Amino acid sequence: MAASSKALIPETLTGNEDWTIVLPRHGKQRRNSPRIITPKEQQKPWCPSEIESDPHRESMLFQRMLNCIKKMESSQFYQNFVDQIQTPEVNMQMVIYGIGSIELYEPPRLQLSLAILMKRKFSWVGDIEVFDPILSATEARVLEALGCSVLSVNEQGRRCAMKPTLFFMPHCEAELYNNLLQANWGVMLKHMVVFGNSFEMYHQHVTEFKSSTIVNTAKHVLAVRRFSNEFGIDVISDDYFAAFHDSGWHFFNPDLGIELQLI
Repeated sequence: MAASSKALIPETLTGNEDWTIVLPRHGKQRRNSPRIITPKEQQKPWCPSEIESDPHRESMLFQRMLNCIKKMESSQFYQNFVDQIQTPEVNMQMVIYGIGSIELYEPPRLQLSLAILMKRKFSWVGDIEVFDPILSATEARVLEALGCSVLSVNEQGRRCAMKPTLFFMPHCEAELYNNLLQANWGVMLKHMVVFGNSFEMYHQHVTEFKSSTIVNTAKHVLAVRRFSNEFGIDVISDDYFAAFHDSGWHFFNPDLGIELQLI
């Protein structure tokens, strides 16, 4: 569904407990074309291509991240983002997929800064796990110094949400969202929240441009719209456009009494 100006807080079930998931209060739908990647890889053990971290680069990057977090925290974008969020009644671990190179590019640093500030601000945000196959040993060390855990396995997004989980995935490939949804297709969709690209945008791209690439690689993304709610975020500054444009929250409420079908 497209974003609406007002959001209700649905109740969902995990195990035998009722829990209320975090919902933003308002947003808008997106229309830009998505970025697609088609190759698939099997899950496999992963380690950075570098043998050792570079202490000088590590120190420089750590300071850049601290500066970026400070910039984000004082921004109007962050204040508006926080104002959208209602406190859930359950703790949620955070999994960050596809963060990109925080050493080479500012958008990944801004995205990571937002995730770290969420953990600091909200008591319901639990441990943060991070993965991107392009991470260097230096970046991995900095991530750990910032309180994150770097995964040693490339899950290709196929993490089963056995407990309430926030998947933080701004600007990931469509296939990665599809892998995540496929791995949780059914009851486990109720255990997860996704912050990432607009799924409505993918649907519009298929409708307007007849994109067979999206249809072939993102079937679950297209199908999940029938029982999900999407709420976009406002990017009010050019400083944050590259990192967060066309991003929003996704909440899932499938009818568990029927078999979930793909389009």
